[in-house]
Amino acid sequence: MTLDPRSRLGRPVGRRFLFEWLGVGCLGVIVVLFGAVWHLTNAVDHLVYDRFLAFRATPVLDNVVVVEIDNASIARIGRWPWPRAVHAEVLERIAAARPAAIVYDVLFTESSPDDARFARSIAANHTYLPILLSPESANGTRDVVRPVAPLEQAAAGVGHINLEVDSDGIVRSVALFEGDAHSHWPQLTLPLWRAIADGTVPLAPPPGRAWHVPGARINDSSEQRFLIPFSPRAESYRKVSFASLLNGEVSPDVLRGRIVLIGATASGLYDRFATPVSGKLGLMPGVYIHANVLDALLTGRTIEPTRGWLVFIVSLVPLGVLLAGFLVLSPLRSLLLLAGLCAITVAGSAALLYGARVWASPMPAIVGLIAVYPIWNWRRLEMTMSYLRKELQRLADEPYLLPGTPRRSADFGGDALEKHMSLMAQAAQRVQDMKRFVWDSLDSVPEPILVSDVAGVVLIANQAAKAHFARLAAPLPEGRLIREVFGDLTYVKSIDESADVGGFARTHWPALLDPARSEFETLMEKGIEVADRNGRDHLLRYAKCTNAQGEATGWIAGLVDVTALHAAERHREDALRLLSHDMRSPQASILALVEIERARIESDRMRELLERIERYAQRALTLADDFVQLARAESQNYVLEPVNFGELLIDASDEVWPQAHAKHIRLETRFPDEDHADNENDDVGADACWISADRSLITRALVNILNNAVKYSPPDTQILCTVERVEPGAGRRPHVQCTIRDQGYGIPLEQQAKLFERFHRFHEAERPDIGGAGLGMAFVKTVVTRHGGDVYVDSAPGNGTAFTLVLPALDETGVPSDIG
Repeated sequence: MTLDPRSRLGRPVGRRFLFEWLGVGCLGVIVVLFGAVWHLTNAVDHLVYDRFLAFRATPVLDNVVVVEIDNASIARIGRWPWPRAVHAEVLERIAAARPAAIVYDVLFTESSPDDARFARSIAANHTYLPILLSPESANGTRDVVRPVAPLEQAAAGVGHINLEVDSDGIVRSVALFEGDAHSHWPQLTLPLWRAIADGTVPLAPPPGRAWHVPGARINDSSEQRFLIPFSPRAESYRKVSFASLLNGEVSPDVLRGRIVLIGATASGLYDRFATPVSGKLGLMPGVYIHANVLDALLTGRTIEPTRGWLVFIVSLVPLGVLLAGFLVLSPLRSLLLLAGLCAITVAGSAALLYGARVWASPMPAIVGLIAVYPIWNWRRLEMTMSYLRKELQRLADEPYLLPGTPRRSADFGGDALEKHMSLMAQAAQRVQDMKRFVWDSLDSVPEPILVSDVAGVVLIANQAAKAHFARLAAPLPEGRLIREVFGDLTYVKSIDESADVGGFARTHWPALLDPARSEFETLMEKGIEVADRNGRDHLLRYAKCTNAQGEATGWIAGLVDVTALHAAERHREDALRLLSHDMRSPQASILALVEIERARIESDRMRELLERIERYAQRALTLADDFVQLARAESQNYVLEPVNFGELLIDASDEVWPQAHAKHIRLETRFPDEDHADNENDDVGADACWISADRSLITRALVNILNNAVKYSPPDTQILCTVERVEPGAGRRPHVQCTIRDQGYGIPLEQQAKLFERFHRFHEAERPDIGGAGLGMAFVKTVVTRHGGDVYVDSAPGNGTAFTLVLPALDETGVPSDIG
């Protein structure tokens, strides 16, 4: 299947097809570019990302415990904020359980009398405290809300608790460092992750696993962001109530050797954020978000967002596949390809997210696919309708060739679709009418006609063919190989066959009946004569069927019964034999008897009678000879050979010389270029006038013309014969031209049109003494025409007559040239 639409449509339509295809492709690239680089699909990207996270539940670390400042704790301890002594006491109880580290997700920004005790409690554990960064000001600086100095100094580390809130108000990512030009602060859990990685904070990893180590690319100046791998189990960490821990209701084993995160979960403290899993879990407290961040850092499950330019490049792949499919696929298959590419793109994005922890949104690619598909189908439909409209209208405007059927109007009302449907209905009706016309035409042919495909399998047989094979008690030809259908025929001869062609055909019979054999194509197109089992003669010919582009589509085989024609030919041959022998013999006998009796008879009256009998017998004999010669010239096969026309003219002149000499008429043969023939390398004069001809018939034609010139010329005149080779010029083939000009009585213009008709004589009234049957010039016309030439006459009463014979010249290879 070719990809070039110009081979299936017209060249202008195919060119427009390609231009529109390129335009739609550029539009798709622009859509993908805006979606991937300029993030115009962010809203949909976020929805797809959230749905992917909600589909997969990821287990959380057992090493993390969340201490919730929940509603029950507020109810038992009292309204918020609590005294620092309460916080110090909780830390002391946690310290007694020997945890690995503590992250206290509460801002302590104001001084308190209990700060010293609280600071000692913080220092007794690896405790990390939060800071809060204000939004960036106009000059690019940010304010830092820090814990009071004693607490910050006692803490193992501090970090920011700022979360990246997307345009839809959902937290999906976090920055490892945030700040301004003067300072950078790590995320709250980053210092703890580093401490665990370098062994400062002892934390045993799950069995068979190791903690993810911070890479060298993470430095204090990096503002690298990563996506938090939320899941439906994002809040399934082990949790205890702050009040229960304060009252000693929690076993130390729950906290021993684990990371303890303390944060507010009470509904009145407003420390809650929307996350990708909020549809299942609701708003998530900040302490759980930090727990998920620490979990992701320790396990290496952070999700890396893909850069926009890389998403753009990857998204071009499905777009290119769909554009290529537009060129070779049907609309239905293009739709299936679109659905498959969208599914593959979504599956590939999910595989990267779940397997490689890389987020590459599928939406730029999908939006690009969805954008180009309807536009392309609209353009393709519009282009197809325009093309069909033009072609159908052109078909409707063509003359309706079928007999007896009125031409339908090509104008239609209604909308565009109705017009196209009306045109299509008319075209379909035309095809049906033409099909019926072809069937009726084939069935009306009295000879058997078979139509086959290129391989030779018969597809159609007309009624005459079915009747023919029924008479022979043979199977019907449809569905059979044409070689098998005609296999029972006997080869007789080829049309215009030579000995070589006949031997070739007989040697390969019946293989030459196979139309798929190209070596027999020319022979079968000319036709062969065959005989059936009933002894009847037929002419079998093949004709090639071609489409509008000239490509072969099948064959038409015609079988014509020529038995009656052969019988007529035999009757004609019998008649010719009758004329040439049975009628000539009595006339010759009469002439012989007249010659014998003339010597015995002395009476002048009897001698005059014998002369009259002799003249009538001679005229009858001449008439029989002329008729036989004309019949043979019309029907017999010519034996062609290279001959010099000048030699033929000289032979004819020698034969006519006695009659001319008797009337004192001078015969002169002239070659216009013979004066330049001294150089033997020059191809001039008589030596240049070679033709391919039947020597005896051309000589006889020249004799007839010369005889007429002698008979219809007065004594003491001249007959001039000229022969020359004519080179007409570019694009025309050379020919040999012979002119025989006499000084006779001439032929009136009104009689010249009947000059070459049978039994038509001239000057019969004024010169009855000149005999003839009126067949000589008909013989000349027949012979010259069958040699591929022509004969012209130029005459006027009293000015003589000139006959010009034009015959194809023989080229250097010995092949006769066409008459120009």
